[in-house]
Amino acid sequence: MTATKEKLSDRLQTVDAKTLKHWIDEGTVDLIDVREPSEYASEHIPSAKLVSLSKFDPSEISNTHKKLIIHCQSGNRSAQAAQKLLANGFEQVTHLQGGISAWKQAGYPTEVNKNAPISLMRQVQIVAGSLVLLGTLLSVFISPWFLILSGFVGAGLTFAGITGNCGLAMLLAKLPYNQTGIN
Repeated sequence: MTATKEKLSDRLQTVDAKTLKHWIDEGTVDLIDVREPSEYASEHIPSAKLVSLSKFDPSEISNTHKKLIIHCQSGNRSAQAAQKLLANGFEQVTHLQGGISAWKQAGYPTEVNKNAPISLMRQVQIVAGSLVLLGTLLSVFISPWFLILSGFVGAGLTFAGITGNCGLAMLLAKLPYNQTGIN
């Protein structure tokens, strides 16, 4: 690990849900949700502002005197966004340990929109499952070469699981119906 990366990781702090709730109640934080617009539209922490990781530009984040807290679903994307902020001159950035999942597990409120699009994860499952099924059926009824489609989807899902980056999710996030609900 390089000295620069070590310095950045030293400046990346975590906060638990209980402490974050206390800070929000005091009004001492700027809370940024880095999930995708469809995820934010369906459920988010009431005071959070959406700046999705797929369009994340550190120069658009105001460096106020409040504590800057980044969060996502579980903590992976918020850590990536925090690293970008630190690399672009922010002295200290904190992300919510465990993300919105930990927030909800602690019993704190979220704003829920029942009319929001279904989650990206469910969309990925529907599309990937449909492609595997289609590839299998086409291989049975037309040509065994269609198994390549099922294998390609399986390889993509394996890659997404290993790296934490899902190309299909990034593609689906760009669809117009997944761009709703932005503050």
